Amino acid sequence: MSHDHSHETGSRKRLAVVFCIVLVIFAFQVFGSIWTGSLALLVDTGHNSVDLIGLGIALFAATLVARPPKGQKTWGFKRAEVLAAGAQATLLLGLGIYSLIEGVRRFFAPPEVPGPELLIFGVVGLAGNVVSILILTSSKNSSLNLRAAFLEVIADALGSVGVIVAAVSIWLFDWTRADAVAALFIAALIVPRAFAILRETGSILLESAPKQLDLDDVRKHIEDVDHVEEVHDLHVTRIDSNLPVLTAHVVLADECFYDGHAPKILADLQDCVAKHFNISIEHSTFQFDRAKDAAVEKQTHS
Repeated sequence: MSHDHSHETGSRKRLAVVFCIVLVIFAFQVFGSIWTGSLALLVDTGHNSVDLIGLGIALFAATLVARPPKGQKTWGFKRAEVLAAGAQATLLLGLGIYSLIEGVRRFFAPPEVPGPELLIFGVVGLAGNVVSILILTSSKNSSLNLRAAFLEVIADALGSVGVIVAAVSIWLFDWTRADAVAALFIAALIVPRAFAILRETGSILLESAPKQLDLDDVRKHIEDVDHVEEVHDLHVTRIDSNLPVLTAHVVLADECFYDGHAPKILADLQDCVAKHFNISIEHSTFQFDRAKDAAVEKQTHS
């Protein structure tokens, strides 16, 4: 537990540093957007503003997640990271749709944009994004919340690359539509990523089984344990992106309830689901039934 606490503290510190970096980039790009009138830079600035909000949400969620269970919150605030990731993805989706609409409009009516000035703001933005990526790389897979934050910074970096390419195209080739093309490029990065995160957060909130887990395989492993006759009401859900939970009703041979086998079978079942699959299910709850009791039990899931 102390290791987990140390890891969570380190993740919060990384998020705090990245939040400060993005805040500086955002302030610089707001000034640049007003000065140059660039849509690509404006969209990238908007993306940064969404990232700033998203990173703030991620930082707040990371702080909540570290709180221990208390009172009616028996899981603590574990699901805060899922809600935070969903909020970030919703903001990104709105920005991406705006970018697509405005990018198409400006492609057919491109405004004048100063290339050299735009290049400066793009390079500064990219430099800050690269630093942020390096900071978050080591912890990006520790939670859905951090993965969403990392992907936001990655998209920011690619957006800055788009701004730089647009600036060079305008400066050297006088291709004014490059600004709108760069904005559409950034939007194309944002929208699919936002949908992917929303799909995963929705899956967790709907308590779907993790996609990397084959429930038929889980059932087979449980039924292969000695003295297990049947499994029903098998459910695997996730409290957050890293905390799968399994519950199941297990029918045992009648003699197991009288000869002392049950505790050994329970230990075998818990060891089975913790070690035999692509994800480790360390939080499992099994109800043992006799065959005659299972026959009259109202089952909600086979």
